Amino acid sequence: MNFTIRAATKVDCKDISRMIMELALFEKMTDQVKISSEELERDGFCPNPLFECLVAEVPKENKSKEAVSLHVPLGFTTVGYGLYFYTYSTWKGRSMYLEDLYVMPEFRGFGIGKGLLSTVAKCKALFVQVAKEKHCARLQLSVLDWNAPSRDFYATRGAQDLTVKEGWHLIRFDGQSLDDLGNDAQKK
Repeated sequence: MNFTIRAATKVDCKDISRMIMELALFEKMTDQVKISSEELERDGFCPNPLFECLVAEVPKENKSKEAVSLHVPLGFTTVGYGLYFYTYSTWKGRSMYLEDLYVMPEFRGFGIGKGLLSTVAKCKALFVQVAKEKHCARLQLSVLDWNAPSRDFYATRGAQDLTVKEGWHLIRFDGQSLDDLGNDAQKK
């Protein structure tokens, strides 16, 4: 199947938002999604963007079979995305974090996910090309423990599971715990 990988633009934010919800549905976490397409536009397409994104498109003749709404023709041509941002490691320096890599289910198995990670012509990871241009030492991401197909997808491309290899755990403060942490700092 033919597809194109390109940098996302503001116009893509509605499709990205739709696919974020599809990914959340797959991960059984739709109640966690609080972001809108307007927030994606604001945060990703400003003078100092907080993230960058690539999208995968198929030709109109291969658009998805899903019905959209009465206002939009049937099917989508934007069928995948990879959203990433930059971090910093005190051990390795500049790093990149891949927040999401998603391909609509009916388009999986056609190389689109791999295409989001690699350019066919150069056989180099597209994210790695971006990371190398930005002098990043590594690309990191998280995968749910029950999502074996995704873990296998990354492992076959050389990714290391640091939970197993080094025993790292992902720690998060949010909601009330983040508020409490901030309040503790103000008390001192």
